[in-house]
This record gives sequence, structure tokens and C-alpha cells, in this order.
Amino acid sequence: MEQDTLSDPCEEFYIRVVRVKGETLVAICDENILGKKFSEGELKIWVNPAFYGKKLVSAKEAIETLSSASIGNIVGKNIVRHAILAGLILAENVIEIEGVPHAQILCL
Repeated sequence: MEQDTLSDPCEEFYIRVVRVKGETLVAICDENILGKKFSEGELKIWVNPAFYGKKLVSAKEAIETLSSASIGNIVGKNIVRHAILAGLILAENVIEIEGVPHAQILCL
């Protein structure tokens, strides 16, 4: 059984929460990829600090916040793994760009 790492105090994520017209957008990325650009074929992503935020949070807080999102945008190996373990996304719905996992959540 894989150990639950949500309590790892060394692991942090950048997060930004935006509330507009009754919707909650949560953008989260691994700390070590903020500001980086990745591309693979037609797929491109820039982990833009203006979009992913400047606030660092623990994995536990990131997953709790993402759980309340109507729209989620997550990028990075660690946060995507936590979202899968928490049952918020399915592994088969994750894409990789230059080996970096990316997933989006839309709750209708």
C-alpha cells in the first residue's frame, strides 16, 4: 500500500483561487516548476506565476482547496499524484507535456 504523503511538511505547491459568478477556479502547481515552459509537439504549457499564484501551501491544503473547486487546473508530478490518490482525477485523464503531468477538472 502506498504511504499517504499528504502530511509531508517539505512538499509545497503554489496555489491561486479565483471566485467568479458562483464558480471557483483553483490553479495548483508543484513548487519546482513555477515559471517554467514545457512543450511537446502541439502541446505547450507555461506555468505562469500570474495564473498559478504566489501562495505556497501544503499538499493537504492544496487537495482540500481543490476538492471545493468547480474548475481545477493542476500541473506537476506531485500535485497530480496527490489528486489521483484523493480520487479527484483519474490517471487516464492526465496528459504529459515533456514528462510533466497536467490535468483539468470541471464539475458540472
